[in-house]
Amino acid sequence: MRHRVDGRLFGRTANQRKALLRGLVSALFEHQRIETTLAKAKETRKIAERIITLGVRGDLHAKRLALSYVPNRAVTAKLFNEIAPRFSGRNGGYLRIVQSRNRVNDGAPMAVLEFIDYEETRKSKEKEKPKAKEKIEEKK
Repeated sequence: MRHRVDGRLFGRTANQRKALLRGLVSALFEHQRIETTLAKAKETRKIAERIITLGVRGDLHAKRLALSYVPNRAVTAKLFNEIAPRFSGRNGGYLRIVQSRNRVNDGAPMAVLEFIDYEETRKSKEKEKPKAKEKIEEKK
């Protein structure tokens, strides 16, 4: 019986599983959106939302706890400086899972894991890019 046994094992050892989830969380914070299998997305969301909550707290202890799980300093700095302030008035629910397709190779259900405000931030970045191109053309 597996009553009250939480979490997925993914057929990996504990170290491999931890490394897999660390990589997925780092990629999520870096790119704001990732595509992975549905099971991995669900596990990644659990961990990422806890770390984002640490980012919203923002104190030194929270930074050290976040660095212990995501050892990439650049990604952690992005979390505390860019991502966490967007969600300061929110009590959880920072991420969305959208089921996308079945993978061609093995038929695994795939899902997109993204921040709930991903579309808004993407549109604002697209508006900034043409301005940068105009500046380059003006210099010529």
